[in-house]
Amino acid sequence: MPDLKLWAAALNGMPGVDAKRWQQLDPVARWLLACRASVLFMTLTAAMLGGLLAWRDGHFDVLLWLACALGLTFAHASNNLLNDFTDSRRGIDRNNYYRNQYGVHVLEDGLMSASQFWRYFAFTAAIALAVGLWLVSVRSGPTLGLMLAGTFFVLFYTWPLKYIGLGEPAVLLVWGPLMVGGTYFVVAGNWSGAVAWLSLVFALGPTTVLFGKHTDKLDADRQKSVHTLPVLLGERRARQATAALLLAQYVLTLVLVFTGAFGWPLLLVFASIPSLYRSLQMLRKPKPVTRPESYPDKLWPLWFSAACFRHTRHFTPLFLLGLILDTLLQ
Repeated sequence: MPDLKLWAAALNGMPGVDAKRWQQLDPVARWLLACRASVLFMTLTAAMLGGLLAWRDGHFDVLLWLACALGLTFAHASNNLLNDFTDSRRGIDRNNYYRNQYGVHVLEDGLMSASQFWRYFAFTAAIALAVGLWLVSVRSGPTLGLMLAGTFFVLFYTWPLKYIGLGEPAVLLVWGPLMVGGTYFVVAGNWSGAVAWLSLVFALGPTTVLFGKHTDKLDADRQKSVHTLPVLLGERRARQATAALLLAQYVLTLVLVFTGAFGWPLLLVFASIPSLYRSLQMLRKPKPVTRPESYPDKLWPLWFSAACFRHTRHFTPLFLLGLILDTLLQ
């Protein structure tokens, strides 16, 4: 019987389950946990932004948009699965590594055999690939390039990009021009410079979450020779860079409004200032060595990443709402 409560928990966070509980779960619940479904909302939001911008310009096709949203979501889920496999195969996720301390790692926790894992991955990737090929057949032209670029990042983000300090720039590119701009192109049939700039405001959100996570586990990554950008920058400068990226979302929003590219409703994002303030306060100091008593046990050892994730959860809906209102007012 479907465990709807666990579905909701998996979509909202990263609940842990033991082997006995895992065996009792339905296939959907297992899939949601295995692919870390709680972060997929960022990809779905990217597709929503691209579709909304196409509708705003009078070129909306609901079937093409649904295909983009489905394909991107399953491509992201495929990347999450491949990320865990690659780091497990390379020995990164062993011996109580940072990744094992939150959520479910189906391979390191012994919840799946290799063959079971590959069936999950094959199912997920096949949906993304099938949708992508259909979109290429419908739109052709640059759509093939977009699909190939997405495939490259799915396959090579974990290794070697993440290992050589290119993971963070890749996320900014993927969640911005590639996802938002790509959805806009497929649905509308043309490119837009304004869309590309607006996509960067959104993409800074997922980028700050990744920056925060890699800063959280900086010492563990350094010991494993995983040279993420925070490892290369050092802890203090990584915190400063994350704070700068958070602030950049508001600065770029102001630029879009005051240049007339978009209207005043986008300023609704400033209602998330309290969340920004809390995040910046946390980024002022190094992460505590041990969990503070007042800090939720289920979030630890996530610290900077949890703060950035919480801010993104506040900023992004306001950003989307502002864009909807601006479109309706037009």
